Amino acid sequence: MAGRAVAPGRLRRRLTVAFVLVAGVSAGLLAGGTGLLLRQSWMDASLQEAAADARYQLVLAGQFLPLTERRSTELLTSFESSGRHVVLVDGPARPSHPAYAPALGTRLRATVAGGQLGYQRSAPGMRPRLLVVGGRIPGSTAELYVLTDEDGIAADVVQLRNALLAGWVVVVLLAAGVGHALARRTLEPVGRASRAARALTEGLLATRLPVRGRDEFSDWAASFNEMAEALEAKIAALSAAQARERRFTADVAHELRTPVTALVAAASLLRGHLDQLPDDARPAARLLVGDVVRLRRLVEDLMEISRLDAGRERPSVEPVDAAALLHGIVAARGWSARVLIGGEPIVLRTDPRRLERVLANLVSNAVEHGGGEIRATVARAGPLVVVEVTDQGPGIPAEHLPRLFDRFYKADPSRSAPGSGLGLAIAREQATLLGGVLSVRSEPGAGTRFRLELPAHGPGGVPRPAGHPDAETASPKGDAG
Repeated sequence: MAGRAVAPGRLRRRLTVAFVLVAGVSAGLLAGGTGLLLRQSWMDASLQEAAADARYQLVLAGQFLPLTERRSTELLTSFESSGRHVVLVDGPARPSHPAYAPALGTRLRATVAGGQLGYQRSAPGMRPRLLVVGGRIPGSTAELYVLTDEDGIAADVVQLRNALLAGWVVVVLLAAGVGHALARRTLEPVGRASRAARALTEGLLATRLPVRGRDEFSDWAASFNEMAEALEAKIAALSAAQARERRFTADVAHELRTPVTALVAAASLLRGHLDQLPDDARPAARLLVGDVVRLRRLVEDLMEISRLDAGRERPSVEPVDAAALLHGIVAARGWSARVLIGGEPIVLRTDPRRLERVLANLVSNAVEHGGGEIRATVARAGPLVVVEVTDQGPGIPAEHLPRLFDRFYKADPSRSAPGSGLGLAIAREQATLLGGVLSVRSEPGAGTRFRLELPAHGPGGVPRPAGHPDAETASPKGDAG
């Protein structure tokens, strides 16, 4: 068989473009997230350092009390000579240097007037970029604002952005090369099959495909060879027959291709063409499609149960905001109108995929089987993070509670559904794998409450609110911004 190359086609280009898009979007999201996190980290570090310095400078300023005109001038001169730009407010605002006289915002002034430490940053694009941290001078109603130049941080952010952008371009170019190579190699068996089919149509009945490896393409090649051998044997047996027999053979070969193609396409087209079916056939088709979906879900549940039973599952631990995860679950499934989410944002270290599976199952259970107000809350309880999902539905009779987490177990028909009875069993298995405990309390007529307790930071960890220095971002006490 000739070894001429197949010209690049649309499928190869589509695979390459898809590979580039996936790599580009993934790298872009990673680069953007990294840039934002680093920028926020730098800003928070600058703010914390400036806040600590401002508290120290306020103590030093107390040495100039009482603030007469002369002492106020000495205070400003002293700070300016030490390289500190400040603004003193004891009546009118008096900057230590005319070039560093930012407008003090109303919110900042109100925070400082309330006896707290406040801060504000210059608007983007203004030069120099100033961080203003101020407070009351101890023992006085006068206010002192310490200015910090953040032009260096802004320059670092620009350099980081340029570096991430250059890295993203490199990743996209590499993805284009790798995607083109993978698409070419992946579609090479398709090209060989296309050439073999063309050879068969040209009468080269000895054409065969090489069988390499044990993948799907190898099975395809073996089936093709079997078909070619059978076709060759059949044509060889009929070659000496009369014209009628040769015509019959040609008709059979033609008719065999049509039903095979139709069977392959019918399964994928049925779902997309339900509206085009006759009215009497449409309900049966919808029922068939729905049953297939439910069967797929059942198989997925069974596979997950089997993986958990095998003991090969290991959590992939990373920081997770439980409240944000709950919001995402509710919003993604269209439950926002029915489910109220409460509690403070808390970051814990756990497996986000498994935690999402547990929470989604609990909220889904409340939405499908509960009633009234459905509430999901996140709270701290010592070293634990506690998530509770409550509803005001009919409740579960006490005799069903001990077996509620058993596999394939369903409560009374008032809480029945098309589900398989594996959801809560999987949820408890996942919770145990995460080092947590899943429990339920219910009272008929009063509703049901599911309670998930998880260690906040691995075994024996401590929950950390979002905004803690060890979690995501931090700010000094008394921030106004």
